[in-house]
Amino acid sequence: MVKLHNDWDALLAEEFEKEYYKNLRVFLKEEYRTQKIFPDMHDIFNALKFSPYEKIKAVIVGQDPYINPGEAHGLSFSVKPGAKIPPSLANIFKELKSDVGKETPAHGCLENWAKQGVLLLNNVLTVRAGVSRSHAKKGWEQFTDAILEILDRRETPIVFLLWGKDAQTKCKIIANKNHLLLTAAHPSPLAGGKFFGCKHFSKTNEFLKKNNYEEISW
Repeated sequence: MVKLHNDWDALLAEEFEKEYYKNLRVFLKEEYRTQKIFPDMHDIFNALKFSPYEKIKAVIVGQDPYINPGEAHGLSFSVKPGAKIPPSLANIFKELKSDVGKETPAHGCLENWAKQGVLLLNNVLTVRAGVSRSHAKKGWEQFTDAILEILDRRETPIVFLLWGKDAQTKCKIIANKNHLLLTAAHPSPLAGGKFFGCKHFSKTNEFLKKNNYEEISW
C-alpha cells in the first residue's frame, strides 16, 4: 500500500485499487527485482509527497526519470544534490536567468520548488537504467492523467507548464478556465533552443500574484 502521508492518500485511494494500477505494480515488482530501475523505489512518489494537493500552485510535467545513476529522485527535471546538472536542467536554469534574473544554482536539486507548491511530475514515474521510455505504456500515463484530472477539478487556480510533446499529451485534461496552461518546447538541447524565451517563470508568478497567491521563489 502506497502511503504519501498527506491529502493525496485520500484523493488517490481509488486509483491505487484499479486493475491497471495493480498490473503496473506487478510489473514494477519484477523490474525492481531483476533490473536497475530509477528512481529508488522509495522515491517514486516524491513529487506527491513534497507537494500536497492543497498547497499546489503550479505543475511542471516532464517525460520520464533520468536514466543515469545518481540523478533521478522522483521530481521531474530535478537531480539529487551533488549530481552533475543535466543538459535539460541547465537550459531551464538559462531560461530562468534570462526571464527573472535568477543566478544559476550550484546544484540541480529542485526540492525547494516542490516545497513551495510546484508539483514536479513526470508523465512516467520509473525507467530502466540507460533506456529512456522503457516504462512507457505500462500504466503510468493513466495514473498521471488521473492526478492532473483531480487538479483540473480544483476551483482555486493552478499554473500548468507542459514542456515538450510528451507533456503536451496532457493538454486535453486541462479544461478548467480558472487555471493557466503554458506550453513550450522541451528544454532538451535536442529541441534546438526553442524552449528559450518562453518566459514561463515570470508568467507563472504574474498569474499567481493576480490571483492573490504568494509568488514562487525560483
